[in-house]
Amino acid sequence: MVLQVRQGSLHVLLWQRAEPPFEGQWALPGGPLGEDERLGTSLGHHLATKVDLTDIAHMEQLETRSDPARDPRGRVLATAYLALISAGTEPRIPPDTAWHPVQDLPPTAFDHGSIARSGRERLRAKLSYTNIGFALAPETFTIAQLRDIYAASVGHLISATNLQRILTRRGVIEATPAAAPPTAAGGRPATLYRFATRTLIVTNPFAAFRPPSMSPTAAQ
Repeated sequence: MVLQVRQGSLHVLLWQRAEPPFEGQWALPGGPLGEDERLGTSLGHHLATKVDLTDIAHMEQLETRSDPARDPRGRVLATAYLALISAGTEPRIPPDTAWHPVQDLPPTAFDHGSIARSGRERLRAKLSYTNIGFALAPETFTIAQLRDIYAASVGHLISATNLQRILTRRGVIEATPAAAPPTAAGGRPATLYRFATRTLIVTNPFAAFRPPSMSPTAAQ
């Protein structure tokens, strides 16, 4: 499954099935594993050929589904992967493919709606204790832009000040010499930041982002 923050919310990429079973319903891109393929290689192949998607910032194995009734044609095991695309990237996708908000999915085939929600929960958790935000953010960004990306991904408001303090203290982000273009409102241009590394690392295994009603801070 492929996730990206678009238009202020977390979206998943789905394609509309043209044949039974579940004709007309939406499904996660994927397909059968070739006899001589590894799982990750197979996923990359299917994404490139079915939805013309190659701009993946991060990919990891999510889970394996084994419910005997998940496919009406017979017993099928499915290994799902989580793939993330940076905000602002606009991959070319075919006409039968579209982005859908994870919180408002259309009718989905098989158990793909459940898989999409599992991917959202994995992302929410890893934003708390890793630097996985690098895969959602552009190369450089303001703190306000990063706050919006994190908030869209975790599903609740986040304080920009607290987010900056926490990620800077952990060494996750760093200021660049550049500043964002001035806005019509005037004022001092905002500093542009970047992630210190764009490789996944654990930054605090015990941290957790909490909704504002649970805690006055974004994370500990």
